[in-house]
Amino acid sequence: MIAIFKSRRINTTVINAESAGCCYTNSMKESHKCIERAMHHNCPVCFEYIFDTTKNIIVLPCGHTMHLECVMQMEQHFQYSCPVCSRSYCDMSRVWEQLDQEVASTAMPEMYQDKKVWILCNDCAETSEVNFHIVAHKCPSCKSYNTRQTRGGSSSCSNITDMIR
Repeated sequence: MIAIFKSRRINTTVINAESAGCCYTNSMKESHKCIERAMHHNCPVCFEYIFDTTKNIIVLPCGHTMHLECVMQMEQHFQYSCPVCSRSYCDMSRVWEQLDQEVASTAMPEMYQDKKVWILCNDCAETSEVNFHIVAHKCPSCKSYNTRQTRGGSSSCSNITDMIR
């Protein structure tokens, strides 16, 4: 759930989130991830101080806060992950299904077919060893493609002349 509220002008019942150093709407009481002093930082996109802003603020599912208009700018550039922690902030299942099809239809050269790499999933924070693919790497735990390669596997090419042949 993404919660949006107007800073300094909240016209609803609020909860005082002491560790966050601010108040949130009551509707977020059970659903938000608490981050200490979540409103006492600069927006990660425009760098305006969040606590003093008069702009609409959004609390992402990961608990990080930023301006709503900055999130909308990110979406115009097809960016759907938190700029602080890289966790996806919306349902990406349709995109993951399209990537499944793209990976399945893209044949890998023989020299890469058995290559393994280590990845870190930005959505579930699991580290896994997976088959290398030029298109994307899928997390075996949560099925997300929001991953990053952390290191190559043990079956990498032995030398550059093997790659040239």
